[in-house]
Amino acid sequence: QVYLQESGGGLVQAGGSLSLSCVASGHPFSTYALAWFRQAPGKEREFVAAISWSGGSTDYADSVKGRFTISSHKANNTLYLQMNSLKPEDTAVYYCAAAPLHGTGYADPGYYDYWGRGTQVTVSS
Repeated sequence: QVYLQESGGGLVQAGGSLSLSCVASGHPFSTYALAWFRQAPGKEREFVAAISWSGGSTDYADSVKGRFTISSHKANNTLYLQMNSLKPEDTAVYYCAAAPLHGTGYADPGYYDYWGRGTQVTVSS
């Protein structure tokens, strides 16, 4: 079993920055896909960014390219999402997710076996 816990959410003004963290424990596999998703009120959960556990591959949703950066730190078993130039449209609950690497469907929530409980990000205008 893998346990994930997000932190770092909060209230920020448009144009500002936030850094989210996700601490993972119980990692049983050598290769994982790690991702951030977000869900706004009344919306479906949407893909934000993904990274391989090795850090060799990353991918971003078009809506966040150039503004968000996903990274992982093995020493702390932690996944990060650096968010810059935040917009009100970024307001959502942000979730981290993990699964053994398989196939290429990492942008689909159904790909992931393990989820954190989420952290709220609110961007004011």
